Amino acid sequence: MAVTRPRVPERVPFAVVDEIARHCADAREPNTVHIEIHLPGRLHEDRLREAFARALARHPRVLMRERVRGPLALRYEWELVDGPAAGAVSFPACAPGALERARRRALTEPPSLLVAPPLRLEVVEEPGRDGSVLLFTVHHTALDGPACLRIAATAAELYSGRAANPVPAPVRPPAAPALGREGGAPAVARPARVAAGRPADGPGNGMLVTELPVPRREPGAAYTVNDQLMVATALTVADWNREQGAPDGPLRITMPVDDRPRGPAMPIGNGTRLVEVGFTAAETAADADVGALLRRTAERTRALKARPRPQLGRGAEVLTAPVLPVAARAAVTRGVRRLAAPWTSTTLLSNIGRIPYPLDFGEAGRARAVWFSAPAGMPRGLTFTTASTGGRLHLVLRWSQTLLGDEDGARLRDLFACRLAATERERL
Repeated sequence: MAVTRPRVPERVPFAVVDEIARHCADAREPNTVHIEIHLPGRLHEDRLREAFARALARHPRVLMRERVRGPLALRYEWELVDGPAAGAVSFPACAPGALERARRRALTEPPSLLVAPPLRLEVVEEPGRDGSVLLFTVHHTALDGPACLRIAATAAELYSGRAANPVPAPVRPPAAPALGREGGAPAVARPARVAAGRPADGPGNGMLVTELPVPRREPGAAYTVNDQLMVATALTVADWNREQGAPDGPLRITMPVDDRPRGPAMPIGNGTRLVEVGFTAAETAADADVGALLRRTAERTRALKARPRPQLGRGAEVLTAPVLPVAARAAVTRGVRRLAAPWTSTTLLSNIGRIPYPLDFGEAGRARAVWFSAPAGMPRGLTFTTASTGGRLHLVLRWSQTLLGDEDGARLRDLFACRLAATERERL
């Protein structure tokens, strides 16, 4: 009788982004991405579970778990498995405060990397609240927000039985000359930090979810909504620091750039590359010329997007070269991170942009709001994440509770709303 041997899972080495995140994991500030998809109607439990399982099968790269390694292993590796573990989808009890508790879990309880997939989906309902919320918690060591959103879009198609229209690939910016010193804060300048406010008790992240109008801009303007968001972020941080009595200084804002196609063949994983947009102290003064700053910011972001660059820069590639066991590389990476902390960018702005999928769940309706949040570990301690649906801007401020508290988050939201409104063309 022939003996059937169990299939050996396919192994995939960690990418540079995955390995750096794995090295720098901190249980006090879990490295999670949180995504909320708000629907006007209710979902059928068994039907959603089936659609989600089929969506994972269509994107098998997400069915991965970290492989247990020996002490001298030169690489972290993912194992690709055939199906999800139990518990990837849950339906918490419909009760007052259910959404807030699910948000708190997203910030404090990361999915295990040892179980596939490294994400979870909670379907949240509350008494008196119309509709339902799909709340994803994603382990950012394994994949990013746009990749998870692609999986959600596939699940929506399978749930509703209606294929979405093809999604065009992002348009690459035209080639631009290299940035010089006029391109913002000099690369060697130590950027200002976000000034401390009134930290909350305990470790972890805090979060504020809000909705604003998408800022208007003059047709044909050289700048984009992303540039308006970047300027608003820079001016918000500068205003906040002045309110806290911190000295003026140059700012650097990290901006993820995602060139992946958005269709069904979108690569799943951590697919963005990070660039840094610089601002001098004079540019973010209280009486800054917002119109001039918008134009300069547009030039900088176009040039940065067009410039080829590894996801985390060439230094990260050196740190992850498999010449030493991963345990030794982890110690070196954490040491370098501590030394480089003063030169880490001031904050991060992740603009998902207009949601490129209808996210149509049949009788449960189409998404009426989608929120994301990016991790906010120190030394940055504050991130801004935006997306837009239906002409509304969905903003999440997320912060380290060792740096800021809830009242600080509310003040930063007010500053951001004021500064974003100031970027509208008719006010310049």
